[in-house]
Amino acid sequence: MLKSQREYQEFWVVNNKNRLITQEEYDDTIVDEFDQREIFDIIRSINDPEHPLTLEELHVVTENLISVDNAKNDVCIKFTPTIPHCSMATVIGLSIRVKLLRCLPSRFKVKVEVNPGTHNAECQINKQLADKERVAAALENSNLIKVVNQCIAPRHLG
Repeated sequence: MLKSQREYQEFWVVNNKNRLITQEEYDDTIVDEFDQREIFDIIRSINDPEHPLTLEELHVVTENLISVDNAKNDVCIKFTPTIPHCSMATVIGLSIRVKLLRCLPSRFKVKVEVNPGTHNAECQINKQLADKERVAAALENSNLIKVVNQCIAPRHLG
């Protein structure tokens, strides 16, 4: 059992990559806008569909390629496939999109794109990920949704 606020903060720093919890985070009267780090924390643990590593571990997602505009309710994620001809890039983008749609308030418009110049078919992938009807159709495919759910499921260690 943690005995003090200071001990709790020290525990949080060690176990959560230097993200301190402040007293203001417990105050419901303070407007808590989303920021890059919070969005990154949501998607960093997504599993790669082909490797036993997370998107963070593979450097597919990084905090500096995330933009958040709370005033316009926009979140934009640019991801970097591991290789320029990655066959799973669309599945990775879809997994990021689904995870954010499930975790963020519905007021947000989520845009997921391939980081410019990092994939041979970046335009086609971006077009597919931006098309709501294609995304909805993809999520009705039982095989594809199974893969996406495996990607966004928490990894059990041990």
